[in-house]
Amino acid sequence: MDEKQLTKGAAFLIGETDPSQVFTPEDFTREHLMIAETTRAFVEGEIIPNQEQLEHQDWQLTRKLLEKAGELGLLAADVPEEYDGLGADKVSSALITEYLTRGGSFALSQGAHVGIGTLPIVYFGNEEQKKKYLPKLATGEWIAAYCLTEPGSGSDALGAKTTAKLSDDGKYYILNGAKQFITNAGFADVFIVYAKIDGEKFTAFIVERGYEGVSTGPEEKKMGIKASSTRPLILEDVKVPVENLLGESGRGHVIAFNILNIGRYKLAVGCVGGMKSAIEMGVKYANQRKQFKTAISNFPLIQQKIADMNTKAYVSESMAYRSTGDIDKQLESLGGAVDGRTVAKAIEEYALECSVEKVFASEALDFVVDENVQIHGGYGFIQEYGAERAYRDSRINRIFEGTNEINRLIIPDTLLKKAMRGELALLPAVQSLDLSGSFEESASDEPLAHESHLLALAKKVFLFAGGNAVQKYMQSLKDEQEILANLANIIIEVYALESALLRTKKALGKGAADNKVDMTTVYAEEAFDRIRQNARAVFASMEEGEKLQKQLHLLDKITAYTPVDSKAIKRRIAARVIEAEKYLA
Repeated sequence: MDEKQLTKGAAFLIGETDPSQVFTPEDFTREHLMIAETTRAFVEGEIIPNQEQLEHQDWQLTRKLLEKAGELGLLAADVPEEYDGLGADKVSSALITEYLTRGGSFALSQGAHVGIGTLPIVYFGNEEQKKKYLPKLATGEWIAAYCLTEPGSGSDALGAKTTAKLSDDGKYYILNGAKQFITNAGFADVFIVYAKIDGEKFTAFIVERGYEGVSTGPEEKKMGIKASSTRPLILEDVKVPVENLLGESGRGHVIAFNILNIGRYKLAVGCVGGMKSAIEMGVKYANQRKQFKTAISNFPLIQQKIADMNTKAYVSESMAYRSTGDIDKQLESLGGAVDGRTVAKAIEEYALECSVEKVFASEALDFVVDENVQIHGGYGFIQEYGAERAYRDSRINRIFEGTNEINRLIIPDTLLKKAMRGELALLPAVQSLDLSGSFEESASDEPLAHESHLLALAKKVFLFAGGNAVQKYMQSLKDEQEILANLANIIIEVYALESALLRTKKALGKGAADNKVDMTTVYAEEAFDRIRQNARAVFASMEEGEKLQKQLHLLDKITAYTPVDSKAIKRRIAARVIEAEKYLA
């Protein structure tokens, strides 16, 4: 099989994927591991010793550490080499993100700078803009911020009120308005600002802090992520040179939405790092804490928590690096130097996957940090133990990069648009769905045959429920947000299960993978139950009486299976993690 074979976005719902075509953490190269080690050493040597000071918002120290990160190349991965960057692949960039999150919310300062702050110029800047800004952003001499949200427009980004008006001499755009919740606002030098030219054309601009009329409000008093600066940006008759218009007039939405795709998969990777950190914290505490003359890690209910935490991290990690690898392959296929818009378009191919893993990983992290507090008991509420900070810091991820509610609506919307454009044979798959036969599992000695069977059934359930929803509501389906959310939940679970299953199958081809197999088995069981419940909710929302009973009867027929002993499997998973005292794939 061609090693460069490309995977189409959302194709996982209607076809099978060869495990050899999926990128997994077991495929990290020596270069990947080196950049991970560089980041780990930076976090342990520079961030963690200063964590308390960073939490108290010492922005001078934050700037100093960002510059040190720049010296190590940790700000330059996504910047092309011709502008003093590394021009690294997306896996390298993702690894930096994952490892930095282990140092708390300093990672947010770095992440906002290298991602949503710098990438608009990387992908949509002209040559003059790239030459002027990217070298300084790559080294940390200048720090970037991204300014989309306004007091009256959060999820409705295109409802922004900030205006831009061309000056009489044609040399400047005069910007007026306010942006809210701007990460890095307290010390950023460059702001990517969205405004409407003449109140209509939604457009992006590069705004420098030194421009007259640029100011920031006070620091927001936040629940968490206290080591990051969050302030409003105020623009009062700011004269922005016309050459600082970014991209095309009236096409700011193209920049905003493509950058959000990148932000979503990077956020998922960051959540993976947060989960691993919380697991290590929780397991070490469970091994040290004694009750009734024994370590609490010996108690089955604590072991169950540890197994569930580790499994969610494994599934999240599998999803995040799978899509990152797909993006890298897509970019490699472009060959040589290409313009940023082409690159952004290539990443957009996986917009659905980016939303899927953002939702899954942010909710998985919330679960993991919550269980970490529970393992710590009363000490989980005390700041010096770290569990409460991780708990507070986690909560923002379900709001960042589009709320999880918005992303749950984006997922089916993106899928249907791909189908209507002929990019995905979804409708033929629905029309050819045959539910008249038997769904009993065939006897097989193949490893993970049962889990593969459940995955195949899960895809049929989606086509069954989704096809009926489209047929019933047609264009008005967009107004049935509860049904769309249920369908999104099914899509999320299918991608999560398949990602873990493919990773585990690939690992089996290289030797023993007992822990991976056990985690995939228990996840398959639990995910399949959630898929069935979401499908039941879809049908219950659409039909009633005899028609509903017929649909539910058919659904029960498709989803009938014999469960495995998850209790025993989770005890095995927990025993391995407890012995290692850290996340274990």
